[in-house]
Amino acid sequence: MGQSNNNDDVPAGGKKIVLAGNPNVGKSVIFNALTGLYMDVSNYPGTTLNMACGRYGQDVVIDTPGVFSVSSFSEEETIARDIILASDIVVNVVNAVHLEQDLFLTLQIIEMGIPLIVALNMIDEAEREGIDVNISRLERDLGVTVVPMVAERGIGLADLKKKLKSARTGHVDPALEEKINDLHPPVDRREALLILEGDDAISARNGLKRRPNREAMYKARRERVNQIVERVIRETGRGTSFSARLGRWMLRPATGFPILALTLFLVYELVGVLLAGVIVDGAEGFMGDYYEPAIRSLLAFFMHPDSVISRLLAGDYGVLTLTVTYLIGLLLPLVLGIFLILAVLEDTGYLPRIATLVDRTLAGMGLNGQAIIPLILGFGCVTMALISTRMLASDRERRIAVFLLALCVPCSAQLAIIMAIMAGQGAAYMVLYATFIFCLLVLTGTLLNSFLPGSVSPLLIELPPLRLPKMKNVVVKAGRRALDFFKEAFPIFAAGTLFLGILDVTGLLGAIRKLLEPLTMNWLHLPPEVADILLMGLIRKEFGAAAILNLHMSPLQNFVILLTLSLTVPCIASALIMFKERGWREGALIWLSVFVLAFLFGGGATRLLEVTTGLGYLQLLLLAGLVIVFTAGLLAILRLTVTKRTNKNLYH
Repeated sequence: MGQSNNNDDVPAGGKKIVLAGNPNVGKSVIFNALTGLYMDVSNYPGTTLNMACGRYGQDVVIDTPGVFSVSSFSEEETIARDIILASDIVVNVVNAVHLEQDLFLTLQIIEMGIPLIVALNMIDEAEREGIDVNISRLERDLGVTVVPMVAERGIGLADLKKKLKSARTGHVDPALEEKINDLHPPVDRREALLILEGDDAISARNGLKRRPNREAMYKARRERVNQIVERVIRETGRGTSFSARLGRWMLRPATGFPILALTLFLVYELVGVLLAGVIVDGAEGFMGDYYEPAIRSLLAFFMHPDSVISRLLAGDYGVLTLTVTYLIGLLLPLVLGIFLILAVLEDTGYLPRIATLVDRTLAGMGLNGQAIIPLILGFGCVTMALISTRMLASDRERRIAVFLLALCVPCSAQLAIIMAIMAGQGAAYMVLYATFIFCLLVLTGTLLNSFLPGSVSPLLIELPPLRLPKMKNVVVKAGRRALDFFKEAFPIFAAGTLFLGILDVTGLLGAIRKLLEPLTMNWLHLPPEVADILLMGLIRKEFGAAAILNLHMSPLQNFVILLTLSLTVPCIASALIMFKERGWREGALIWLSVFVLAFLFGGGATRLLEVTTGLGYLQLLLLAGLVIVFTAGLLAILRLTVTKRTNKNLYH
């Protein structure tokens, strides 16, 4: 013990012992205790990442990067995967406080058929948090030895060393074992599991096609983890801190969703009411009353106000007027506010808990739990929500989230006007509106999930302890993100407003308005003036919605135009961000698809509601129920089709 080892070659009679676990579970402490003070830290071949390697007697001990699963999602996971595959024994270090998170990796290693011993670390913290772990039951459920430890204090280290040689393979679900055994051609037992999970690198290494089974297998493993945790954990309540209890309440559906609802209400009040409704209105008023007139007066000294250049610079779509007004009057308060809220949610540790709570709910829409953040923010400001899709793990999920935000999520300012108009028509219309929007959101997400290649990436995130945020960190983080955003956004906004200005001065904007009249009159059965509302909605959705107040239409017509306007492409600010985030080609495709779908749904709603003309509120509520039942039926058919396709892939 204590000798240096420059590589991971194992002496005769020795074994390769690999330490594996999630980030921050105490692997390094155990590594140092096993290898002593002498160890080698070197780059893993072909990477810039360090790996620690040392000796424990005749055995070689390797400390892997902290990972949530054995896969190829990142460089760290790829390294950990290859080291674990080549191991003789794996010591899986698990945080006793976060069993529901850490046991996912434990079960995956067991399913790979690798001899394993579980080092259940931080058992003292679990006791302080009122968590009592039934060690013997955990050993029976996993089929491997479990050693309770407090590594930093040396508790359990002697027991771990004594039991290292008792590492054994654990219990594998019989159905999964059968799939592994049926894999043709036969491959290494350890790599077979990763091939079934769709690991591209391992599949290519064995000359096999990728098996798209990761979603189903991860879901089954997560369910087994939940069952084990339910059996082995007992909450005593002794010494449990309020933050620990609150953290667990946030993860349980019975208490987590009410807490989430309260959080969403507070976020909506801050973003939708205070920022979008009060501060933005005041800032835009200042820009419109003082800044824009000052710019036009200044330009009047150099050129005629009706000249083409003057209109392009300071007209209704002027680069110096509309661009600056949008960036300073609209986006500056919203950007700072949203980034401040996000920073607070991140620093408190609540953001990953929200993602964990809604993960299963969003999986059917092709998203994991992290997507709830952009969807929430969309009801405050779609522009900021589109920016926040950057946090999603895969490009597929970002594509789905952007499409849903563009189609189904009205911003807070628009919602306020919608509620004002609907209030004069009765609550039944508002219920029907919410039903249409919700059903379209779920149905569209499910369709995209069914037909876009790929699958939902697993939600693999660390659950940090809840804590009060440090305001200095929050302000610095939000300020840095806002500055980066404005550096990127200014040229895009300037180009977009210049394009609109060119359409205006050339008369093409009026021609577009005329072009929309047959669509609005013949398809939506609305007056021709609605074309102006739709064009105004392209600039700002609430401008278009507010213009409805000046038209005298029936409740049915009001409902149809409000629904159609909600579903049409987002305002220019959001559209420009969408092009920036997804690129001009994909952004244009999403823009056109959403525009077409909005009018298809609007025309369909027109014909459906015309059948119910003259019916009372009870009948409208019944219609809302029928829409929900119809949507549920479509979802059941879609998911049955996807399940059959998944099962077919599992066996072929």
